[in-house]
Amino acid sequence: MAPLRVLCIHGYRQNGTSFREKTGSLRKLLKKQLELVYICAPLSVQTAATTEVPNEENDSIPAPKDDEEPRGWWFSDVQARSFSARQPCETSLGLDDSISVVREAVKAQGPFDGVLGFSQGAAFVAMLCSLQEQQLEPELNFRFAIIIAGFRSRCEEHQKFYDAPLQIPSLHVFGLGDKIIPDSMSRELLPSFQDPQVLIHPGGHFVPAAAAHRQTYQDFLKTFQ
Repeated sequence: MAPLRVLCIHGYRQNGTSFREKTGSLRKLLKKQLELVYICAPLSVQTAATTEVPNEENDSIPAPKDDEEPRGWWFSDVQARSFSARQPCETSLGLDDSISVVREAVKAQGPFDGVLGFSQGAAFVAMLCSLQEQQLEPELNFRFAIIIAGFRSRCEEHQKFYDAPLQIPSLHVFGLGDKIIPDSMSRELLPSFQDPQVLIHPGGHFVPAAAAHRQTYQDFLKTFQ
């Protein structure tokens, strides 16, 4: 049985390379079920714009090295070109470019069975699922979504993505000890999906992949194999 192909969307201040490294345990845990394909966000995150923005990789892991440029999917502060998940804003910067990157990745590397996102990337995945169900992006045809440390965007122009519960099967993963995206923020996203599956772990801001989590992942994925 061929593994499911999944497009992976990294968090803010990560990139495709660093996210692949951070999900090594997940790849090993689910190597028979999943083939993970990583892409990189189009927005370059400048050091000066991120000095007071929490690193979304892990509570205790530094930002990518200089040769692994930090990236983002949109900026909540248009002038400062920075992002905070807790920052309300009327407009954002860069989301259209990010949608284009995903569209081109699907064309060039697809098809994909599912999509997986972490933190800002997880919030972006929810938006992609909305665009897919509204049939606004014909290239998108994901069968499921895995949303890790996700949240509902505070940006006013993004509220259109939450008009109706999404039908796509979804697994929402979040940690009770997450200081970057508190579990309360991840729970706010759940009503945007019809019958969301949930995996709660006691840890912080990372992708959980312990043996104890394998069954939940496998139970969710077996429907699509």
